[in-house]
Amino acid sequence: MSLHKTILLAFVIMMLGTGLDLYLLSHYEDRLQFIPILCISLLMLMMIVLFFLRTTLVKNVFKFVLIITALSGVYGSYLHLIANYEFEIEMQPTANNLDLFFESLSGALPALAPLSMVVLALIGYSYLILINKKQ
Repeated sequence: MSLHKTILLAFVIMMLGTGLDLYLLSHYEDRLQFIPILCISLLMLMMIVLFFLRTTLVKNVFKFVLIITALSGVYGSYLHLIANYEFEIEMQPTANNLDLFFESLSGALPALAPLSMVVLALIGYSYLILINKKQ
């Protein structure tokens, strides 16, 4: 299998897997929770458009959606970490900040899981680089 097909397959599997995971976790109960689902939906739509139409405008819109997707992952990690930190403060009010931070990383909300959106965006960007080289 070529590198082009391998990256495309990884991108599609990552979008479907992450989207399904978010759906199964009911990650749509709040407006902020809907952001990664929206980003993945936009990426899927842009992939379909990009498959048939590889104009500069389409590539730039795709790149913009990739950037928003990566930022949503960073923001999601921040939100998860803050929620875990607030919970840890309630559970251990006398603990120091460093201990609370490390406890927050392994808290109820997976603090690093949203960074998978950054990985998704990087895979998508790799695909974009490959299709630009082909033309």
